[in-house]
Amino acid sequence: MSFGRPPSINVGFKTSPPDRGSFPLDHYGECKDTMMQYLKCMRENDSTSTVCREMSKNYLECRMSKGLMERDEWRNLGMGNLVKKDENTSATKAQPL
Repeated sequence: MSFGRPPSINVGFKTSPPDRGSFPLDHYGECKDTMMQYLKCMRENDSTSTVCREMSKNYLECRMSKGLMERDEWRNLGMGNLVKKDENTSATKAQPL
C-alpha cells in the first residue's frame, strides 16, 4: 500500500443495487415542468400535500414513464385511492340523475 494513493478498486470492492426508494436524478429535466407545478402547488397551499396529491401522482408517473424510477403500483406509492380524471368524469356521466 502506498501512502497518498487510494487502494486498488479490485481488492474487496463489490457493487450492489441502490436501496429501494433511491432513483436517478433527472439530469436532463425530462420531468421538470411537472415537478415545478407540484412545487408551486405546495408553496401556494402552505406545504399541505393533500391538495397537491394529483400533481404528485403526475410527477411520479412522468418519472416512471421516462425510466427515472422503477414502475410500481399506485397503492404501494400511497396513491391507490386517487381516481384518474378520465375515470372520474366518465363515472359521473354514467350515473343517472
